[in-house]
Amino acid sequence: MQNNNIKRRKIKNFIALSIAFLSALVGLFWLVFILFDLLREGVQYIRPELFLEDPAPPGIEGGGLRNAFVGQILIVMVAVVIGVPLGILGGTYLAEYGRNKRIAHFISTLADIMISIPAIVVGTFVYAIMVRPLGHFNGWAGGVALAIIMLPIVVRTTEDMLKLIPDELREAAFALGAPYYKVIMNVVYRGAATGILTGVLLAIARVAGEAAPLLFTSFNNSFFTTNLNEPMPSLTVTIFQYAMGPYDDWHKIAWAASFIITFAILIVTIIGRLLIKWRYRK
Repeated sequence: MQNNNIKRRKIKNFIALSIAFLSALVGLFWLVFILFDLLREGVQYIRPELFLEDPAPPGIEGGGLRNAFVGQILIVMVAVVIGVPLGILGGTYLAEYGRNKRIAHFISTLADIMISIPAIVVGTFVYAIMVRPLGHFNGWAGGVALAIIMLPIVVRTTEDMLKLIPDELREAAFALGAPYYKVIMNVVYRGAATGILTGVLLAIARVAGEAAPLLFTSFNNSFFTTNLNEPMPSLTVTIFQYAMGPYDDWHKIAWAASFIITFAILIVTIIGRLLIKWRYRK
């Protein structure tokens, strides 16, 4: 009887492992397929003009996406300036000052929920509070939308990293007479710096490829501009518009831009993963 139970358990275990392995293979296949397709279609259309020239008029071949690259960088920089400090401060409160408090538990749960909120919902929210009152699209609204998406990721990462710092280090600093804010700045932050930086990089990678919230906020602009008070060009929205356009040259540029932004996000994600491994090896 015991041997039969062991055999049944082994069979169930083999079936479960086989299903999990096949599921992983299916997901990996589509990931490799997408990356290979981007590589095959995108690399051949990368040229210096793509980075140095502005878009050509519709129907005319040539031109580049200088305006979209600059606009994307500006919008992401606004998001980083807004989202990263607020996220780190919020995570610090949850890990240090809000321990065992109901409000801290509520905020932490809310941050978990916000991580999974569709980006387009964030875009419509920012549209209602920043675009409609002003009467026009603007780059600031795009930066705020991306910052809202970044915020819960940075909050939860910071909270988790700070909680990993042993309480003995805090107690040792307190024993030397250090006030709480100096303990956080000079002891806790130093120990969790790599993990916090990793969360920031992953948050940047998360928002760098978003197009939906920018459609409702910064919209797009076919001309070069650095004025965030007006519609701002962005790489993701430009890729969407070019891919949906009727011109073959637009499709080629969209492939090249898609490869560039995917490759950039991949590099940032790899750096984040390497930092995590380096942090736990210390």
